[in-house]
Amino acid sequence: MGDHKEQPLRVGAAVRRRRRALELTLAVVAERSGLSVPFLSQVENDRARPSRSSLEKVADALRTTAVELLAAADPACSVDVVRADGSEWGPDPRVRSLVRGHHQMHASEFTGDHDAGREFQYRNDQLMYVADGAVEIEAEGRAYRLGRGDTLYLTGGVRHRWRATVPDTRVVVVAVAEHIEAVRDRPGR
Repeated sequence: MGDHKEQPLRVGAAVRRRRRALELTLAVVAERSGLSVPFLSQVENDRARPSRSSLEKVADALRTTAVELLAAADPACSVDVVRADGSEWGPDPRVRSLVRGHHQMHASEFTGDHDAGREFQYRNDQLMYVADGAVEIEAEGRAYRLGRGDTLYLTGGVRHRWRATVPDTRVVVVAVAEHIEAVRDRPGR
């Protein structure tokens, strides 16, 4: 219970993301796939579940495979628990994903040291929260020192870098997912 792997997948959001990434209209996908615009709209809004044959037609129209669309699908559950037992740690033992799957929000927990020389610039907004310890963040040529419980909000496009200034620092970074176009490129950026 609460495990997203037990839930049926919602492929609609994956279809919509792929279509938008290719900058295609529903009409173009309908023409390429031989399916109707209303049906494709229902699929994208998870009001209709495509058959295997229909999903393959949609995938072909989107220059991908049905397997790839299913892999990018969202779990149908609206509640998911990520336990602190270490099962969500990736290849880097200092970084843990706090949200599973492909969603409109991404969140990670960073523990310990961080590559202070690496500069970041994300298309969308993000929030940094210091759960334990302290960090120094350089953003737009200005340095900010944050301690336990402090947050820093960065709008999309802001170049920044950060480093832990205390051992065993834990920083939670929450961001609008990169596949969501929350902000447009600003002129001059």
